[in-house]
Amino acid sequence: MQFQDYYDTLGVARGASADEIKKAYRKLAKEWHPDKHPAEKRDEVEKKFAAISEAHEVLSDPEKRKRYDALGANWRQGQEFGGGGGGGGFGGGMDPEEFARMFGGRGGAAGGGFSDFFASMFGDMFAGGGGGRQRAPQKGRDVEAEMEIEIGLALLGGKRAFSLNAAGSTRSVDLTIPKGSRDGQLMRLRGLGHPGPAGNGDLLLRLRLVPDETYRMRGNDVEADILVAPWDLLDGTTVEVAVPGGTANVKLQPGTKPGERLRLRGQGLAAGEGQPGGDLYLVVRLGLPPELTERQQELLRELGKDAPPVRGGAAR
Repeated sequence: MQFQDYYDTLGVARGASADEIKKAYRKLAKEWHPDKHPAEKRDEVEKKFAAISEAHEVLSDPEKRKRYDALGANWRQGQEFGGGGGGGGFGGGMDPEEFARMFGGRGGAAGGGFSDFFASMFGDMFAGGGGGRQRAPQKGRDVEAEMEIEIGLALLGGKRAFSLNAAGSTRSVDLTIPKGSRDGQLMRLRGLGHPGPAGNGDLLLRLRLVPDETYRMRGNDVEADILVAPWDLLDGTTVEVAVPGGTANVKLQPGTKPGERLRLRGQGLAAGEGQPGGDLYLVVRLGLPPELTERQQELLRELGKDAPPVRGGAAR
């Protein structure tokens, strides 16, 4: 298997911080996502995307990164510990139990085998001369990916379909987005990772929230526009608003002005596991019916003849 320099793959220095690695991965994962490339380049793009995911999987885990840095180019084959002298194939007389103590495994007297990470890297090299221990069949490797979803979908919940290339064939996944999903939330989709002798690994899907036409993030709070007609602001009205719990009836008092913000406590997104939800702020905007009769248009023009100019926002 050809050695892959994970730092080169992500385009970061060997001393890169966790944040730098995370930012580099996000940028490359978005650039090389298979859905963003034509079908004729699918094989090339998928290999690149898999390499990026593999590099991130190792470098984002402090323990795996430490071991990778220590073993270098021979980390998969274990060449630094193989061949040569005695000791059951461990250079310099190092036996499997000593190796285990150094690199996080468990010796034979304690029962069990080496960590999944080292077992997958070095294979059955530990089985010979050490009691004939056999590796149990391993599940396929987990895959990490990010998905952008609109804030409105995260707030109210719903379905999002996406395509996934697994085991050489493309399949469609209909994902349920729970109400109140937050930015950075990790969803584990079992059996959608790489194939393996003991079954497929999992897909670890991280949600990234993006604004839509109606909803915006303001810290831990959500801001949304509500459109009302001018005459409703004059006399007051009640507006139905979709919230995570269902529907809220919001009363607008007579004389409410465009641009005013109304607060619905606890109807935003949770800041984290077990933490209370933020608030939902409704921003009042003026709107008109999609179709007006000639008489209605005439009345609006007449209304505007003697009225002072109305400006706001960027307009002066």
